[in-house]
Amino acid sequence: MWAGLALAWNIAGGYAGLISLGQAAFLGIGAYTAAIMAKAGIPFLAIVPAAAALCFAVGLLLGFPALRVQHHYLAFVTLAFSTLAFLVFRNESWLTNGIYGISNIPRPNFFGYPTNRPLPFYYVCLGSLGLVSLAMWWLIRSPWGRAFVALRENPVRALSLGIDTRRYTLMAFAIGSALGGVAGTLYAPLTQYIDPVPFNLSLSLDLLMMVIVGGAGFFFGPFLGAMIAVLLPEWLRFTQGYYLMLYAVAVIILLIYSPTGILGILDRYLTERRTRAASALRAVAKSGLETAP
Repeated sequence: MWAGLALAWNIAGGYAGLISLGQAAFLGIGAYTAAIMAKAGIPFLAIVPAAAALCFAVGLLLGFPALRVQHHYLAFVTLAFSTLAFLVFRNESWLTNGIYGISNIPRPNFFGYPTNRPLPFYYVCLGSLGLVSLAMWWLIRSPWGRAFVALRENPVRALSLGIDTRRYTLMAFAIGSALGGVAGTLYAPLTQYIDPVPFNLSLSLDLLMMVIVGGAGFFFGPFLGAMIAVLLPEWLRFTQGYYLMLYAVAVIILLIYSPTGILGILDRYLTERRTRAASALRAVAKSGLETAP
């Protein structure tokens, strides 16, 4: 679930270069949509597209400020939206039940097979991640993905090449938001209880850290970052009260050494290796021409 949510952030932040701190809000929108619809008896296969469509529409509206502001200014705009969403979750009791939350959220049944036990629902989450990953792999390798990268690298140059930067900015936000809603439809039945507390700024910052540590702009960066963010604190628990400090120090050292994350280190190594190989081939070819009669 966290890998899917980080993958959603990577679309807008890693590929399109749109720094957003509002992903927790879309997780919350998807979770509350799933909780309300599931309590009403609506099947899970109808809940997922409904939550994705709602988050897509909200993300499309949120994308309009991205046409005017960039970088940290855009982060402030999305931060304000995240705060607004949190206040709605907490105060609109007629819809979200406020601070008391929504409990007893049923887990879905697929063709008569229940997923109440942990392992079956794990396979539901894993299968959902597989489908989303395949869709994102296709999107990134499509002209849309190349347009997102061009938008990140230089919007003015992309516009001069005929890329509709306005449309692709809106679509990057909307697609990332829709995927956040899909993750929310898994979060609600996973915990079977939701309240406003989890959908705050700290969650958006955790997602940002996951993608940056794994490697923003790399397809497998969110997977690696989510794995590290979930497992590393557990592996460091033998240090008792110091594990959070060690975790923070490890992340700081990594980002100082490689701002592009772990996969950035691998990419840099492979690039240097290809460069050395190409230089060796040129040297061999040059020596061959010099010794030729």
